[in-house]
Amino acid sequence: MKRIRLGDLAHARSGDKGNRSNIGVVANSAAAFEWLARVLTAERVASYFAPMGIGNVTRYELPGIHAFNFVIENALSGGASRSLRLDTQGKALGTLVLELQLDAPEDRGS
Repeated sequence: MKRIRLGDLAHARSGDKGNRSNIGVVANSAAAFEWLARVLTAERVASYFAPMGIGNVTRYELPGIHAFNFVIENALSGGASRSLRLDTQGKALGTLVLELQLDAPEDRGS
């Protein structure tokens, strides 16, 4: 199966709220949003970030702006004032999520 990089379909921005990270993913089009709504699940994002030792991931949909917000618990090793990570505020997580590889939709031809 052919793979597609999330960053080819969307933009992202991230930041911190204590020991949580918020990652906003904004699809490039309505069609991309509809497809991502099916495949970019909280479980998929949790699996992708699992090596970081994260907690629960919750996905919120913002269909009016073709976007998703992912809230990731325990993503920052204690938060900005406690963490020894290089990215204590989770700013790089938005860039990192764009590298997530997804199974491309089958091309049905036209």
